[in-house]
Amino acid sequence: MGCAPSIHVSHSGVIYCRDSEESNSPHQTTTISQGTTTLHGLFVKTDAADSIPSVLAYQSRQPPPSAGPRRKERRESGGASARSRTPHCCSVEAETQTSSSSAKASTAEVQVGPMRLTQYPIQVLLIFAKEDNQSNGFWWACDRAGYRCNVAWTLESALECFLDKHQEIIVIDHRNSKYFDAEDICRSIRATELSGHTVILAVVPRTSADQEETSVLPLLDAGFDRQFMENSSVTACYNELVQIEHGEVRSQFKLRACNAVFTALDHCQEAVEITSEDHVIQYVNPAFERMMGYCKGELIGKELTELPKSDKNSADLLDNINTFIKKGKEWQGVYYARRKSGDSIQQHVKITPVVGQGGKIRHFVSLKRLHCTNENNKQLYKSHREDKHTGDNSQSESGSYKCKNRRKDSVDVKSITSQSSDAPSLQTRRYSSMARIHSMTIEAPITKVINIINAAQENSPITVAEALDRVLEILRTTELYSPQLGTKDEDPHTSDLVGGLMNDGLRRLSGNEYVFSKNMNLSHTHLPVPNTINDVPPCIAQLLDNEESWDFNIFELEAVTNKRPLVYLGLKVFARFGVSEFLNCSEATLRAWLQVIEANYHSSNSYHNSTHAADVLHATAFFLGKERVKGSLDHLDEVAALIAATIHDVDHPGRTNSFLCNAGSELAVLYNDTAVLESHHTALAFQLTTKDSKYNIFKNIDRNRYRTLRQAIIDMVLATEMTKHFEHVNKFVNSINKPMASEETSPHNDGNNTECTTNIKNFPDNQTLIKRMMIKCADVANPCRPLELCIEWAGRISEEYFAQTDEEKRQGLPVVMPVFDRNTCSIPKSQISFIDYFITDMFDAWDAFAHLPVLMQHLANNYKHWKTLDDLKCKSLRLPSENNN
Repeated sequence: MGCAPSIHVSHSGVIYCRDSEESNSPHQTTTISQGTTTLHGLFVKTDAADSIPSVLAYQSRQPPPSAGPRRKERRESGGASARSRTPHCCSVEAETQTSSSSAKASTAEVQVGPMRLTQYPIQVLLIFAKEDNQSNGFWWACDRAGYRCNVAWTLESALECFLDKHQEIIVIDHRNSKYFDAEDICRSIRATELSGHTVILAVVPRTSADQEETSVLPLLDAGFDRQFMENSSVTACYNELVQIEHGEVRSQFKLRACNAVFTALDHCQEAVEITSEDHVIQYVNPAFERMMGYCKGELIGKELTELPKSDKNSADLLDNINTFIKKGKEWQGVYYARRKSGDSIQQHVKITPVVGQGGKIRHFVSLKRLHCTNENNKQLYKSHREDKHTGDNSQSESGSYKCKNRRKDSVDVKSITSQSSDAPSLQTRRYSSMARIHSMTIEAPITKVINIINAAQENSPITVAEALDRVLEILRTTELYSPQLGTKDEDPHTSDLVGGLMNDGLRRLSGNEYVFSKNMNLSHTHLPVPNTINDVPPCIAQLLDNEESWDFNIFELEAVTNKRPLVYLGLKVFARFGVSEFLNCSEATLRAWLQVIEANYHSSNSYHNSTHAADVLHATAFFLGKERVKGSLDHLDEVAALIAATIHDVDHPGRTNSFLCNAGSELAVLYNDTAVLESHHTALAFQLTTKDSKYNIFKNIDRNRYRTLRQAIIDMVLATEMTKHFEHVNKFVNSINKPMASEETSPHNDGNNTECTTNIKNFPDNQTLIKRMMIKCADVANPCRPLELCIEWAGRISEEYFAQTDEEKRQGLPVVMPVFDRNTCSIPKSQISFIDYFITDMFDAWDAFAHLPVLMQHLANNYKHWKTLDDLKCKSLRLPSENNN
């Protein structure tokens, strides 16, 4: 009692005190004084650290060259603390905090699959009966490794320390049972809740050379993980601890992180099932239990083959799935499962193989969601909704509704709000993380819409919530404007035609290349072109007198101009709309430009030639003459539309984008298989125009006006690409038709269209939509022409598709539209499909804006004609009686 106690103060404000002369006592009591309050126990933090003299600051201890230092050497002379003895209680805490050797091991990054974890410094608990070279060896090893070390001398203090700190490594002295039972201490620690992630090391006495080494089984039975042969060398202790950290501790750390993953799975709304490579069920989440009606105990450990199967699946479906996933490929599709109650439910299933040890498949993860709107799924969905609204913790399952729909039931122009039409099929749906959506700081408009709908679902009735789920199903797909087609067995004409027009086609690459030939001959002195608009042959002038009529016969103009109708019609139309005046160019320059453009159309094409360009120019001019259109666009817009119509198919090869992509053509490579032809038409047109001042119609306009005009032309030509067809139509309907309809039915409207068109004109985006819609309608207006013209155009486009199919077969390329085989194709059926899928809705929308009764009447008559031929099983263009005539 006469010697001064040793005192140690850590940087964290913890004071450690122990009598130096009794440092070896197994029943020592440590007491820490703070002001007038005496605190007992292992771990005491003080707020009075600032009042401790600086001389008591923590000093890094350096081990002596021989055995480890005695703790009684850690003594400071600047103060003392009160001591008291308590029987059968002895403990001391010592943390290595700031030695130079430990600074390097503060935190570590650990990767568990896609998770990145931060592992903080390892905590070690030394449980020894007394201080000796071995305990000091581990102490200094912890200091070197950067671990935080605690020392306890009794069972009670050891348990108290572990329950407070939960150390990752515990070292227990097992060399002598004189002071405590090491195995009893180990069992006591293992009995605590969180000891499963702790590695416990037993220090056993060294055996002599002639003594047989004892078995480790008793230690393992007691709860120890490893044994360490007595060795007080700091390096030996350090090596042992570091091996434990990089082995068992890191593994346990990763296992603890997996708890977060399982928590996520338990709260996930999708049904999750994990099986072994032999299809033994290893895990199912609560959503799976709710969907299937089983509890975990009834499933885990069973093989999938033991569960009842639905007889609604095809006989070979399971074999096909198994063959697919055994190759390491993900399988996704529709599957009928049988619930515990015996009901069959249709699920959308995605099975993902998981590669594990040895590079082999070790697990299969299955994600399952309700698939269609059959009665069982509806009832299951409803019960989950009711559970949610009655406070049940289980989350409801949102049904995924899938039906085969024709285009008429999927385009939101007419039927997206219809309660009778189901959402389009979503074979390749992507499951979005709502947590990620809600955490976004920069939201796209579609994200905001989805968030609003999700918020609205919270307090909505069940029927409304179901409808909103279907809306979300549609919004989360990437193809918002493309309808789902029926199967090829149902309508091969429609599938081939629509698929060929709307698909860029890169089905497979071939060694063959389609060489894109350009007609770049710019010498046109031989062409019979007039010097002025008034210098036109009488026969041509007489035809052009009827140019403003919708029934204008472009084929007669083609005949009398020797397949050069574009120059003559262009001069007449451009003069009517004052194009030369707007561009500030001479009529000679405009005439030369028209010559260059027409010369670069391929007269050998049956359809995509300069006659088609002239026809589109005529339709565009006709639309520009309608009052609503004229009032919505500026003069620049009119000029841009006429130029775009003139150049929109220049240098067309008579083959589709799909063909060029499959053939690996030079243009497909240049434009990355995206809008290949449309990009080429605009690029070539501007190249030709600016190549020579003799036909550069843009040479006299200022730069800003040229840039605006150029962008408008490019935008319109690109709009003729069919993959964006439904997007353009739906945007037009929602941004133009619907606001106009609301305004016209408003009680404040006096029936004057002037205010309506002015409002449209005030929004540049609306003008862009009108121009896109106008050139799209002009480009495919053939079904709306008089019957004789419609029949001629149908024959020409069919011949061009037949020629493409022939060439695809010759070159060994994929046949984009197999139904367009000249020996088997039904032209009437192909026309019916084209009108159904592309024309009707688009011209209904355009007619609602521009008021075009003559077009709609022709469309109805022509459709009736094609239906009649189809009903008669006639594959030709005319009725049998007409053919005989």
